[in-house]
Amino acid sequence: MHILKISFCSMALLLGMLCHAQDCPNLLNPLQGATNVPVDTTISWEEVVGVTGYIISVGTTPGGGEIVNEQTVGNDTSFQPPLGLPESTQIFVRITLFFFDQDNIVCASQSFTTQNVTEIPVCTSLVNPQNGATGVNVATNLTWSYASRAIGYRISIGTASGVYDLLDNFDVGNSLFYNPSVNFPSDTMIYVRIIPYNENGMAMSCLEESFTTASLGDPPVCTFLITPEDGAINVPLSPFLEWQAVPNALGYKVYIGRTPFINDVLDGGIFTTNSTFVLNFESNNTYFIRIVPFNAAGEAQDCGQESFSTILGCGPFYDPETGELITYYPDSELPDVIGICENDIPTRYTSPDAVDGYRWFQVQPSGSEVLISEENFVDLEEVGLYRYEIYNLVNQDGSTIECTFSKEFEVTSSSQATIEQILISLVGLNFVVEVNVSGNGNYEYSIDGETYQDSPFFSGLVEGFYTLLVRDKNGCGVVEDDFELRYPATGFPPYFSPNGDGVNDYWNYIPPLLNPLRILKIYIYDRFGKVVANFGANSEGWNGRYGNTEMPSDGYWYKAITIDQKVRTGYFSLVR
Repeated sequence: MHILKISFCSMALLLGMLCHAQDCPNLLNPLQGATNVPVDTTISWEEVVGVTGYIISVGTTPGGGEIVNEQTVGNDTSFQPPLGLPESTQIFVRITLFFFDQDNIVCASQSFTTQNVTEIPVCTSLVNPQNGATGVNVATNLTWSYASRAIGYRISIGTASGVYDLLDNFDVGNSLFYNPSVNFPSDTMIYVRIIPYNENGMAMSCLEESFTTASLGDPPVCTFLITPEDGAINVPLSPFLEWQAVPNALGYKVYIGRTPFINDVLDGGIFTTNSTFVLNFESNNTYFIRIVPFNAAGEAQDCGQESFSTILGCGPFYDPETGELITYYPDSELPDVIGICENDIPTRYTSPDAVDGYRWFQVQPSGSEVLISEENFVDLEEVGLYRYEIYNLVNQDGSTIECTFSKEFEVTSSSQATIEQILISLVGLNFVVEVNVSGNGNYEYSIDGETYQDSPFFSGLVEGFYTLLVRDKNGCGVVEDDFELRYPATGFPPYFSPNGDGVNDYWNYIPPLLNPLRILKIYIYDRFGKVVANFGANSEGWNGRYGNTEMPSDGYWYKAITIDQKVRTGYFSLVR
């Protein structure tokens, strides 16, 4: 699989949004210049097509960030300040657009004015540990959610309901976090009451919450992402997530969301290994992940949040219905080696792939590349190294991108074959045909134009007329030759080839179907009349040797003596 790496400027011809200045988004809520805005308002803005993510700053001066400073919010177009907004104050909001390979675009500040708060705040609830949680780390820190209109919180903690023997009505100020000065007792139910307040008074009737601590022991430490790494970009849409294993962890809770605040992808999924299944992320998004190891002593404390950004929309996508990965990257059937024909220069080669676009490059000795074709074919004139690139075009968020595949291939010289010999031998009642060819090519063979094979051997053939075809795999032509298979009338083969391939390695009398001779003894002579072998009727025959010496390719004579003392003589060839 090939991951597309895009530079927004270098791909300007392909990207619909191009590399001109982006239009900054306007505030949708509150509108620019709005007054009497609630202090617990959620700030929202227009969506910008093609953006990878947004960064928000909120302050009391243009460009200021004392309320929220450079907070990444992923692709979400809304944000609620975690501690609310100060009342009766002009608030300035600055949105920054984040892209993969383009500099961030910092937009001008927009402002609105908050209301004067005249009501007491509402109540809040524990975020960590959650109400009713068990096995909580004795060293846990407490966090809770923002209470509308609150400017501070008082917290009480005890080991019995209504008995706050650990902490009584402690003012933590305008914070959503409390770190106890000592650990909680183990195996104990802990009771917590948090009361928000503002200048108008304290929240009323806030409920008590509780959790149970774990046994004594050492809780695990935090972990971190290995794949993808924190801050990675161009991450595939269905990545295999892996993190550093923690030795004494029994498992891991995994939280994933498209913003740092909402775990809308995975909310506390529990895994017993340091990896998770393939998740189906969306393209061109920033994702935030927090991994919390745990064991019998509780969860690791204060584990940080990490993030990564996904690629534009080529895939792979995970299909939960089929369990398969879907990708817009093209597949290719281009071979590793392509031959150009010596008798047809230049040789035109047509791509076997049906895609939206093609590029053919010749690789120079220096390593540089020269584009030689953007068609589905290429005219090749020289041997050497080339690179082939194909792509599909995908419309993604108003932009057109290339999903590419690339591979190198070698061009070699090739030629049409020349058939030198068709060697025929009889094994039992069937024939074996061996083909010898010459030429500069990669050849395959067929009898009568049926299925081609790499081997030049054909077995199991019967008497008849045949056509042998030999073709170059690189398309440089087909040659053919006709031949006939028939049983020898005398039963003495006209040749044999003792090359150790198991076919026709011995020369011997083969009884014909009609009127076979009853052979007693056979003598073999070279062309000088010297006896080089003799054998009886039950022998395998002559193996082409005289003693331990291989006899050369040549013509040889035989003399066969039958049981009734009749003599048959003749000639045959030894072929190596």
